[in-house]
Amino acid sequence: MVTVVAEPRSKALRKGLRLEVFTVGWNAVEAIVAITAGALAGSVALVGFGLDSVIESVSGVALYHRLRGELRGDDARNEAREKRALLFVGVSFFLIGAYVLYEALTSLWRREVPEHSTVGIVLAVASLIIMPLLGWMKLQTGRELQSRALVADAKETFVCAYLSLALLLGLGFNALFGWWWADPVAGMAMLPLIFHEGWETVEESREDDDD
Repeated sequence: MVTVVAEPRSKALRKGLRLEVFTVGWNAVEAIVAITAGALAGSVALVGFGLDSVIESVSGVALYHRLRGELRGDDARNEAREKRALLFVGVSFFLIGAYVLYEALTSLWRREVPEHSTVGIVLAVASLIIMPLLGWMKLQTGRELQSRALVADAKETFVCAYLSLALLLGLGFNALFGWWWADPVAGMAMLPLIFHEGWETVEESREDDDD
């Protein structure tokens, strides 16, 4: 069934689409830069940060299709898209957490000392500025649309901001003081938040089925 979307909601949907397009584009660039810089510097954390950006890009594509479907007026499949997108975002939290955990433990076990990476520090600073703003705009738009999937995606963006801070602290302490262990320890400190948000999001995607 195809319906006409009211203009105020249509405007919010278009804003959501622009935010997801930016999310996918930024994270694609972030992934390329982080993985390349991480490989050159031997930084497991930087490579992991890049892999996290890949996951976020895929999540952004899922949200884009969900919002695009509603904007086209396809109400019959809208709820199904919402639940699929919500579940996808929830699972992506766990994937991010798994990557961070693996990289942190590997780095600690092998006592890997990354080289100084100016590019990585600049990328972390840029992400720390952009991600909170992007997350806040997604959160406001998600609440306006009453889209649990978009709100969950906003939380994932905030998690990326936290990971940017952890990356910046790790690279910074390593560059200034030679604390090679600061990076993996900072990353592991984010795990409780990541897994908590993932669990809550997956549970939300199942609520209607449980009811």
